[in-house]
Amino acid sequence: MAFAHSPFDSEVQNGRVEGKGKYTFPDGHVYIGDFKDGQFHGEGTIHFTSGGKYEARWAAGLAVAGTYTFKDGLKYEMDGWDYCTESDRRFYSERVNGFRPGEPQLSNDPAGPPTIPVGTYDVGDGFYDPKDGVVHAYEGGDSVRVPEEQEKEWIVT
Repeated sequence: MAFAHSPFDSEVQNGRVEGKGKYTFPDGHVYIGDFKDGQFHGEGTIHFTSGGKYEARWAAGLAVAGTYTFKDGLKYEMDGWDYCTESDRRFYSERVNGFRPGEPQLSNDPAGPPTIPVGTYDVGDGFYDPKDGVVHAYEGGDSVRVPEEQEKEWIVT
């Protein structure tokens, strides 16, 4: 059973989300996994709209242990992190696939960085246009979000 007009798509027992299910956050990120007494509990993964994911073991809504994996497959490691260091500036795709002959790779995406309009700033989840103060999607230019003033200042400096 799912709640009517709810971000949950899950089993419900005694008015609480229980068992396997799905929760969609207001920003579009999605948790798929176990619930107990209305909270993330057990094994579950948050899938981020950017393409990354956080796979974790949850207890009463808190992540007890987990692993973040970036969109390109790179797993984040708290200890011994050796990606993008002073001694090795290669992109992850170059570490996995080697260097391609020809033009240099300018982003971690072997297809190249997204094309953004002149006068805007690439912020990772879209491009920021200082004219309207909004982050837009790379494809289509739809509004993605409005950054807070502190982030706007950081983007343009």
